[in-house]
Amino acid sequence: MSSVLAEALRYLNDPLVWTRPRGLLDLTGQHLVMTLAAVGAAAALALPLGAWLGHSGRGSGLVVAISNTSRALPTLAIILLLATAGLFGNTATVIAAGIFAAPVLLAGAYDGVRGADRAARDAARGLGYSPAGVLWRVEVPLAVPLVAAGVRTAIVQVVATIPLAALAGGGGLGQVIQLGMGTQRYGQVLAGGVLVAALCLVVDGVLAVAQRMVTPRALRDA
Repeated sequence: MSSVLAEALRYLNDPLVWTRPRGLLDLTGQHLVMTLAAVGAAAALALPLGAWLGHSGRGSGLVVAISNTSRALPTLAIILLLATAGLFGNTATVIAAGIFAAPVLLAGAYDGVRGADRAARDAARGLGYSPAGVLWRVEVPLAVPLVAAGVRTAIVQVVATIPLAALAGGGGLGQVIQLGMGTQRYGQVLAGGVLVAALCLVVDGVLAVAQRMVTPRALRDA
């Protein structure tokens, strides 16, 4: 075990490992780009749908069904299904990760809008707001904490899932782990795992700050 740890430390302390073409800096960039692409595509569909379902009060069963189904269907299985259809690499991983992230975003938007303060909603209606006005000027602002929490959770989960891209010929930090397994350099495997975990922690920390910044001051301590 000590030799594996020593090998991992030597790997991480080698400047060329970081700076060479397709080195750790390049792979980390690919990792983050794939994450943003997957979560962005999922958010474009899931957030408006979740907000509308929460506003209308319909579809709670649909939200629960989608959430349960996504948990039962591993991302690796989706990647393999796409591979059997001839879709490999980063594209397949982004699609699979997007499918994985969508239910988290959908549930956050639904719960946030559905749980908006009823008195504020009724007051807006009493002032003559249209249904769309109630949604976008009252319910969505009140839903920001839960929506932001859903986005944060989805991004961190996708960062942790993207290493599966290497199994489908994709990029990202999973290549470090896959190459280490293929060459039996277990120190490199350990280094890859540590890098993915560290990236998750850094991203989560940054998003925690962003979540606090976008949350209205009156709702931060509610």
